[in-house]
Amino acid sequence: MDVKDLKYDDKGLIPVIIQDFYTKQVLTLAYMNQESLSITLKEGKTCFFSRSRNKLWRKGETSGNYQHVVSIRSDCDNDSLLIEVIKDGPACHLGNESCFSNMIIEDKNRADFSYEKLYYLLEQRNINRPENSYTTYLFEKGKEKILKKVGEETSEVIIAAMKDSKEETVYEIADLCYHTLVLMVSLGISLSDVSNELAKRQIINKKNKQETMK
Repeated sequence: MDVKDLKYDDKGLIPVIIQDFYTKQVLTLAYMNQESLSITLKEGKTCFFSRSRNKLWRKGETSGNYQHVVSIRSDCDNDSLLIEVIKDGPACHLGNESCFSNMIIEDKNRADFSYEKLYYLLEQRNINRPENSYTTYLFEKGKEKILKKVGEETSEVIIAAMKDSKEETVYEIADLCYHTLVLMVSLGISLSDVSNELAKRQIINKKNKQETMK
């Protein structure tokens, strides 16, 4: 469809949902007008219209946390947009990966696990250091202790896999994932950093495959 078919409100704005391309996490809700959408399309990075400041603003222009556009979709009525992005850093001005981080209600029986939720929890453990927390213990002991645990859990995965025990291997992989995330938080490595690195390798592999087929 043509962007000219989009329907703006009486103030010339259209609501935009920003979603992480890799994790599908909803990052923020913002607004665009025709000019900011044109800039977004031209530059390949999100540009919004600030209702509070009554002016355009490019996401990341002060923080460096740019959002690179992967796709733009409109809803069935063409009066709202969904934009998938690859982000350079946290989407929220408070430093959170997503602006939607304040839980109001959650059905514990249906709560979905995500690496993003676990990563956020570990970040908060690192900041607040609550007592009687194993995660707090790891952060307080420092990088050497965390690295030791990563090494131990890696060995446990190998041992379990050598036994051909799926259940035990899954259990040990979960332990390894947890301790690896603790290491990432301690070093300031985000989930998107790893996702971006894997994406680069995928692009390189596709390119090499195409060259081989020539």
